[in-house]
Amino acid sequence: MSDGPDYPTLLRNAYAMRAASYAHMFDVLRERFGTETALEVGQESTRRLGEAMGVKFAGHGPDDLTGLYHAFLDGIPNRDSMFAPEIKRCDGEALEIHFHRCPLKEAWQAQGRSDADLELLCKMAGAIDGGLFEAAGFVFKGETWKPGDEGCCRLKVLPGARAAE
Repeated sequence: MSDGPDYPTLLRNAYAMRAASYAHMFDVLRERFGTETALEVGQESTRRLGEAMGVKFAGHGPDDLTGLYHAFLDGIPNRDSMFAPEIKRCDGEALEIHFHRCPLKEAWQAQGRSDADLELLCKMAGAIDGGLFEAAGFVFKGETWKPGDEGCCRLKVLPGARAAE
């Protein structure tokens, strides 16, 4: 008799399916239109997804970085084992989070993707963060993984324009 669904495994499988979807779409776009256009189109689509998600964080914009920190990280299921976030900074001037793991990147690695492809896929998928935080009223200055980096994305969120006025 089963004890019920294994939610961490189901969640990891869902991320693996999302990673495969991104990778296949990127491959088709690259084959038809070249790498630069594939990356541009992929980033625009993931950015739009982030914009749709960012609306729920708008109550924290443009400058409640501590509230954003809690709302954002507390909303990530199984975050510690899936993303291993390290808070580098959270004050009135910046929220900086370094993700030491990423289920998308790990899925692409399991698919045998090269470091060059990993960098492109991370850039494409990472556009979601800019869309999310900017739609919530903040300025986003994050960086995605590059060969030689430890871990994965480094998110840097700053107060939005209205906060500076």
